[in-house]
Amino acid sequence: MKKLSFIICLLVITTALFAQDKPVTVSFHNFAWGTSLNAFKAKMGNPVHVDEVNGLQSLVYENVKVSGYPVFMIAYFSKTGLEGGTYYFYSSTLEEMKKCYTNVQSDLVAQLGPTLLYDEMLREMRPYETSWNLPTGYVYLKANTRYNEPVSLWYSSPSLTKKLHGG
Repeated sequence: MKKLSFIICLLVITTALFAQDKPVTVSFHNFAWGTSLNAFKAKMGNPVHVDEVNGLQSLVYENVKVSGYPVFMIAYFSKTGLEGGTYYFYSSTLEEMKKCYTNVQSDLVAQLGPTLLYDEMLREMRPYETSWNLPTGYVYLKANTRYNEPVSLWYSSPSLTKKLHGG
């Protein structure tokens, strides 16, 4: 059975690799990196909260939809514009969390291409994690079933990713 699962997983990844016929552009909520704060607010409306930490201004929005799920969204801006963002998915049970993670991960694989996929059976009660480190941005999806943390999805521009990694 494990061998069959491995073969199916390999076929899915191989198919996804060949389906990628053009470079993937990473953006946050359909906004390009560098989008001005004013242009973002003009389309998204006024945030419910604004904060500033370490030179980044954060705009907080509630009840935004991502992959069909309601999320709490934070967009991060530097002086040069949009640098990144995070979505926190609402879920009230462990099963909802796992289903949300799996559905969002599937959407991201279809959009961004293959990445290292984990066997859920071996990762039960531990963090579920998937990431994409692409030339146009970094994307990180995580859920921690042990601590009942929400599914979170982080996006960062190449310049923010470099800054966070000490570059």
